[in-house]
Amino acid sequence: GLNFIDLMVRQGNIDNPPKTPLVPGFECSGIVEALGDSVKGFEIGDRVMAFVNYSAWAEVVCTPVEFVYKIPDDMTFSEAAAFPMNFVTAYMMLFEVANLREGMSVLVHSAGGGVGQAVAQLCSTIPNVTVFGTASSFKHEAIKDSVTHLFDRNADYVQEVKRISTDGVDIVLDCLCGENTGKGLSLLKPLGTYILYGSSNMVTGETKSFFSFAKSWWQVEKVNPIKLYEENKVIAGFSLLNLLFKQNRSGVVKGVMDKLLNLYNNKKIKPVVDSLWALEEVKEAMQRIHDRGNIGKLILDVEKAPTPLMANDSTETSEAGEEEEDHEGDNENKERMPFIQ
Repeated sequence: GLNFIDLMVRQGNIDNPPKTPLVPGFECSGIVEALGDSVKGFEIGDRVMAFVNYSAWAEVVCTPVEFVYKIPDDMTFSEAAAFPMNFVTAYMMLFEVANLREGMSVLVHSAGGGVGQAVAQLCSTIPNVTVFGTASSFKHEAIKDSVTHLFDRNADYVQEVKRISTDGVDIVLDCLCGENTGKGLSLLKPLGTYILYGSSNMVTGETKSFFSFAKSWWQVEKVNPIKLYEENKVIAGFSLLNLLFKQNRSGVVKGVMDKLLNLYNNKKIKPVVDSLWALEEVKEAMQRIHDRGNIGKLILDVEKAPTPLMANDSTETSEAGEEEEDHEGDNENKERMPFIQ
């Protein structure tokens, strides 16, 4: 599975980035080829999905047994690689942190992405939950049925939400950070919960820019505990990778995975796979996430052959809003067209 955190690792926009050389990636699916001496519950040949503390983008992956789960019979390998990070993150934020219940309202950014689509599906399992989503306008037609109210990511979504729900929302899920932190807090109802689970605004160009990074942090709302107390608001953070690999909560995550797999088997949820890419195409796959072009999850498939390069007819616009010129004869500026699910 390919996640936005992988772009942040690539650009060094995380605490204590690993030393190179390294193999990126935090989740995968495949077939068990070998077992440790004391491993129980799995056999060679089992179809499994797993969390990995780096090194998931490989043909052979090794990870402790507590991070491994059997794949349901009717789930494909690509769906399984798209399942753990997105759905566990969405479930734990909604139900473990924010205590989502009937009749509540949720605002989720990047509603067309992997976590956004998982949030929308999980909200649909609870009666009368209103989901407000922001997404790039070209995604609206494809995802309009998955959320209650959909706004352009560049529009003034605060006013749009307040026009529909004058007192705001119960839960804000923020993967953007920057100026959106203050906006999210301003939209919370009393007893509402704001959860920061990413900071994609920190990733702006092809390379890390100190100035864009500093600007994004400068825009973050300075949180006053007295104000939280007076307004009856909750502010929280969520990092699944830290929970798994630094805080040793794999048992909690296993309980969540059991619930999610039960929902999947009852056809209540289903991972959305945007596209499949060969390992050799990882640069183009990361660019698709960077440009927010995906609906659902991008998957690296070790058995897939690279797709021939296609000429890119138009200039690309980066997240920083700068046009990247398409130089003739320069393969670095050609776009591979992957197999779209």
